[in-house]
Amino acid sequence: MANKYRINKIKQEHTIIKDILPLLEDISQFQEIKSIIPGRINQRNSSSGQEAYLKIKYNTSSGLKLIAKNSSSVQEVFIVTKNTDETKAKLQKLQFTN
Repeated sequence: MANKYRINKIKQEHTIIKDILPLLEDISQFQEIKSIIPGRINQRNSSSGQEAYLKIKYNTSSGLKLIAKNSSSVQEVFIVTKNTDETKAKLQKLQFTN
């Protein structure tokens, strides 16, 4: 049975902040990534007009934790991957990550 909340490795059961979905779709193409799970969203108090980007925070037991930011919100994003080091190296090469 297919999971009705997953599209292209991205769990979309809840809201994803504006302009982040295209970035997640790009990284979902990495073979090492099994799943992308957006987490909670928090409001941001600064940086009006800032472009959306992803920032690598730290390794988790199943992969990586990223922070997605745009001008008004911050969202946790969890990456489930077979190879954390290789995935992290690929993410660091992308222009939309800090």
